Amino acid sequence: MKIVLHVGKFYPPVSGGMERAVETVCRASEGIVDSRVLAMHTSRETVEEVRDGIHVTRVGTIGTAGSVTIAPAFGRALSRAAADLIVIHEPNPWALLSYAIARPIPPIAIWYHSDVVRPALQYALFYAPMARSAYRRALRFVVSSPPLAERAAALAPYRDRVRVIPFGIDPALWHGNDMESPFVLFAGRHVAYKGVDVLLRALEGTAVRAVIAGDGPKRREWEALAETLRLNGQVRFAGEIPDADLRALMQSCAVLALPSITRAEAFGYVQLEAMASSKPVVSTDVPSGVSWVNQHEATGLVVPAGDAAALRAALERLVGDAALRRRYGEAGRRRAEQEFTLARLRERLTALYRELGLLAEQTAC
Repeated sequence: MKIVLHVGKFYPPVSGGMERAVETVCRASEGIVDSRVLAMHTSRETVEEVRDGIHVTRVGTIGTAGSVTIAPAFGRALSRAAADLIVIHEPNPWALLSYAIARPIPPIAIWYHSDVVRPALQYALFYAPMARSAYRRALRFVVSSPPLAERAAALAPYRDRVRVIPFGIDPALWHGNDMESPFVLFAGRHVAYKGVDVLLRALEGTAVRAVIAGDGPKRREWEALAETLRLNGQVRFAGEIPDADLRALMQSCAVLALPSITRAEAFGYVQLEAMASSKPVVSTDVPSGVSWVNQHEATGLVVPAGDAAALRAALERLVGDAALRRRYGEAGRRRAEQEFTLARLRERLTALYRELGLLAEQTAC
């Protein structure tokens, strides 16, 4: 069986969209390839473990420089990894730098999760040079949606190597009862591009209640904003919660809100969880795959990014209309079961691995 090494930032139980996506890809690949993971640890210690059947190496870290986590031994671990294919999950600056230094022998693919949202000069001077070595060698680039394939400027020179593989979910895990409460749910990392500050301003002056699940560097700032806006009895910050509690919240909420404000939100995996739970989604028109997943006036509503008034109107409309919520929720459930299952992800991954296996053999000859 071929060994595929997935190189990520972190890996569950560390939370995050990329972390959850890498775990899902490994699960969907079971029995097709031998998936392994190289990621960073949240402490200085390097550990190896088996998590849910996946061999995971977590390389010790010593701190951060800006938003970049520093793991000095990452390059050495990458150069020593036994693999038939390396998949670098991007954006991942330290992994790219480590790859450029270590130059491991196995062929590589790039799983391009989202654009790097940085000032143009900063990107050209720092990020692009790090990425160049890996991008030039990549046999394929994988993206999660057709819009991301079309719009990602960094992939423009490599369009013929881009493949679209949407993420998948097990809808059965998200089946719930018909009981719901009229509250809005946000679930995700508390980072600037998620736009929770816009959501809080949208709630001001309404009777709409909200639960905000997750954690991150913006949490205290957003809690303070909620106090300033006098939303204390209206908004609950739930913090990090176990998967079972997230499913319970998803099944009991009225609407999922994904108020992201930049294209750093490339897919919105949490939308799949809402759709599988028969819940409508209110998302934003960021130029990525978010609006391809949640379809306007079909599975939910799409509003202009950063527009608190438009978000407020959409949330009040759905919270106040049970029949509309039911219609959108049922459409979302059908879409999740048709397009975004683990079985569909497995089919697409099988085709990719078959293609990459042939290319790897040709390259070695």
